[in-house]
Amino acid sequence: MKILLTTTSYQDCPGEHHALLESTGAEIVRERGPLSESRMLKLAGDFDAFLCGDDEISQAVIDKSLPRLKIISKYGIGVDKINVGYATEKNIPVSFCPGVNHTTVAEHVFMLLLALNKNLMEQANTTAAGGWKRMTGHEIMCKKIGIIGLGRIGREVSIRANAFGMQCVGYDLYWPEDFAQEQNIERADGVTQLLRECDIVSLHTNLTEQTRDMICEASIKNMKDGATLINCGRGELTNTTHIAAALKSGKLGGYGADVLDQEPPPADHPLLGMQNCIITPHVGSRTFESVQRQAGMATQNLVNLLKGEKALAQVNNVVPPAALL
Repeated sequence: MKILLTTTSYQDCPGEHHALLESTGAEIVRERGPLSESRMLKLAGDFDAFLCGDDEISQAVIDKSLPRLKIISKYGIGVDKINVGYATEKNIPVSFCPGVNHTTVAEHVFMLLLALNKNLMEQANTTAAGGWKRMTGHEIMCKKIGIIGLGRIGREVSIRANAFGMQCVGYDLYWPEDFAQEQNIERADGVTQLLRECDIVSLHTNLTEQTRDMICEASIKNMKDGATLINCGRGELTNTTHIAAALKSGKLGGYGADVLDQEPPPADHPLLGMQNCIITPHVGSRTFESVQRQAGMATQNLVNLLKGEKALAQVNNVVPPAALL
């Protein structure tokens, strides 16, 4: 039996997940993901299971992986890079890891938010170079933060926003009424209203065809002048060219993102080196604590499915295959 392991966080972080994976007795082939469709196509066809990150597992990849591929275990939450519908059609269970990284990502949101509003990067870099540039920043207390998507991560952001004395506005198709009342989150009628009212906007919605490029030239026009935008969701939620233009014009006061439309970005990516823009290399969930939780759950999902048992969390309703262990 062979398993393809692609997630670098999993591989780079010590923990019990390594022993659990080795206990399967399978041959583990390690690649440094996320892998493109073309790379996945070169590898596909020789594995019984994928333990993957944000690799492109398209219909073509699944077709080339059959009949051998029996299981896809996703490390993390987002499954937009996996053609789940086609995997379901081909009776391949797709597991994932909800509830393992919300604390870590919410902390990352506030790292970016505070760094932008306090001019951290420019002042720290200038001081490190021997300068002494003193800039005037902004408090976030009493500022209105709009949270688009109130899943686990969005909710954790609202809890921390309250601790900072901010006013929370939220939008989600599936409104968590009890939680919103408990955390004093005002419900926006739609994204446009939220953008118009808020000093800071944080994106935590899933990537779908409906949410792709949701922050673009047209929607940015609805934002407050000088607003701060934080994206720790998916890079494709924003239009890169339009974000860069808004930063250049001053319409956006700052953009902090842990995700990009191209990862890793090319040297000429429009957002690299932009003023009031902080980009981190998709590490919002990469802490020792979070990686061990995610890796442990992803591996346990895989082990369960290999035994012909249910995963701890599964995206589709496919019955586990006959035991492979």
